[in-house]
Amino acid sequence: MDIYKFKGLIFDLDGTLIDSANVWHDIDVHFLKKRGIDIPEDYAKMVSTMNFKDAAEYTKQRFSLDDTADQLIEEWFSMALYEYAHNIKAKPHAREFLRRMKEAGIKLALATASSRQLYEAVLKNNCIYEYFDYFASTDQVERGKGFPDVYELAARGLGLESGECAVFEDIIEGIEGAKAGGFTAIAVINGCFIEDEEKMKSLADLYISDYKELLV
Repeated sequence: MDIYKFKGLIFDLDGTLIDSANVWHDIDVHFLKKRGIDIPEDYAKMVSTMNFKDAAEYTKQRFSLDDTADQLIEEWFSMALYEYAHNIKAKPHAREFLRRMKEAGIKLALATASSRQLYEAVLKNNCIYEYFDYFASTDQVERGKGFPDVYELAARGLGLESGECAVFEDIIEGIEGAKAGGFTAIAVINGCFIEDEEKMKSLADLYISDYKELLV
């Protein structure tokens, strides 16, 4: 695939541009252990498409917690912000790829379920914030990952149509949502959701495991 044919590229954040899976696993384990709950195998996948608000409501209901949704969000956020601002790194060759695309005149957008404070912190810490022309969050749209809404918002923010953009995602719901919106979908395979890898590979227009595969 000639990546330079696109006028815009839209990136998911967690697992796609940054290596944050272990951080969120540790947060989930710590959070639930405080409440005497062992983390279920499907929990990470269930909340991976959700913003903080939806994840808090889901978690509160699933585990019958007394905490309010706002209390859950505050607890998660306080644990996550330090890691995003100081420790979480960009995926290998991601910075070089973004720089190369920017130099080629391709517009870049983020489409994420993470809050502004978190994505700004981690992008700035990895010196890649300035490469982006637009930031879209699932907080700004009606439906989350699995639907095209956030990618369509990102494309509009770039002043482009879906057919002019490629979306980079690491979860099957993201690939499905991008395809449903008429975007070219590029799967970033990272080993986090192994059970979905073959489906992602078959549904995506292209799949990679490292951005250096596109640096030609």
